[in-house]
Amino acid sequence: MSRSEELFERAKKVLPGGVNSPVRAFRAVGGSPRFVVKGLGSHILDEDGLEYIDYIGSWGPMVLGHSHPDILKAVYDRMVNGLSFGAPTALEIEMAEKMISMVPNIEMVRMVNSGTEAVMSALRLARGATGRDKIIKFEGCYHGHSDSMLVGAGSGALTQGEPDSKGVTKGAAQDTLMAQYNDLASVERLLDANLGQVAAVIVEPVAANMGVVPPKNGFLQGLRDLCDKHGALLIFDEVITGFRLAAGGAQEYFGVRADLVTFGKIIGGGMPVGAYAGSRALMEQVAPCGPVYQAGTLSGNPVAMAAGLAQLQILTDHPEVYTVMETSAQYIANHLRASAEKHGVKMQVNQVGSLLCPYFTDTPVDCFAAAKTSDTKKYAKYFNEMLLRGVYLAPSQFEAMFVSSAHTQKDLAFTVQAADESLAAL
Repeated sequence: MSRSEELFERAKKVLPGGVNSPVRAFRAVGGSPRFVVKGLGSHILDEDGLEYIDYIGSWGPMVLGHSHPDILKAVYDRMVNGLSFGAPTALEIEMAEKMISMVPNIEMVRMVNSGTEAVMSALRLARGATGRDKIIKFEGCYHGHSDSMLVGAGSGALTQGEPDSKGVTKGAAQDTLMAQYNDLASVERLLDANLGQVAAVIVEPVAANMGVVPPKNGFLQGLRDLCDKHGALLIFDEVITGFRLAAGGAQEYFGVRADLVTFGKIIGGGMPVGAYAGSRALMEQVAPCGPVYQAGTLSGNPVAMAAGLAQLQILTDHPEVYTVMETSAQYIANHLRASAEKHGVKMQVNQVGSLLCPYFTDTPVDCFAAAKTSDTKKYAKYFNEMLLRGVYLAPSQFEAMFVSSAHTQKDLAFTVQAADESLAAL
């Protein structure tokens, strides 16, 4: 038994499923999770001394790779003066100023502790600001595990949401309406059927929790127009796309304005942190300025702020990082398509910026229904073949591959060769 397997057996006795987040359990792909000891650049090392090229990157925030020296120095310099105070620090101001300088259309920021908390707080603000209760989200888009976001589609396009998780009441879910990603007509029908009742439409600008599904031309602008027409707010959930697609996130990348934007651990260099941001008029409705209450002892934690500031400064100083990452992702995507064709494997590869995802289907993937046509058993086999060859992918079909600026040409060549061999083995 390997060291990782031993640890997993221990973990199952004290942690639900042996993990602290479900996808880590490898249930979708089989086998035991690898317990990681360290990460450096584009590589991680597990408890058995095995090294992998990492395409998870802590689920997105490691745009510069693991253990970047500037970020580690910033953390060390800050932590020797204390880890948490529950009182303001200058770093919170500096972080907010930095974010506002980079992201279009935001004037104020509120720090929180996770992407889930950022979304939960932004939804409350949207309801408080509009005086409306209902929210429109999209099937297959994940916005954290707050109750109102854990819903599935009802019996028809205009029905109210039903809870997707035990412990979520129908009351918590009843004001969440489900639309179809890349289908403006489904959004318009919901808005028309609930006139004057929808506070906000929340969307992942690139749907990166059903793999990677890019928005069709005009989809995001169409949402902007529909929200303006109906007096609803448009919320971009940029927990994955923020500071990854571009320095200004999806608003810059696609040229579409959102009213509120949510961010996750990328603004902490991978440390636990989140934020929501918007116009001064909206954000000043948050306590203590306004009536929308939200608080957190660890919000704006100084160590996380120091790490995040170091990362954002590097991204500002080196904008070429985005071209490098996108070029690397395109290289992998093109080689995957060529290998799949060579070996007669049905595969679609979606890629936007530094995000990509292979789907084992011959159906173009532009929505959740199309994503679900992927052969998940074939993905599981592909995942394990890649893992055996030293390439660490997401242990689930419906997750993204995250390319960082630390992935070298040698890494990329190794990855596509491993992919070619893995696809041949299918």
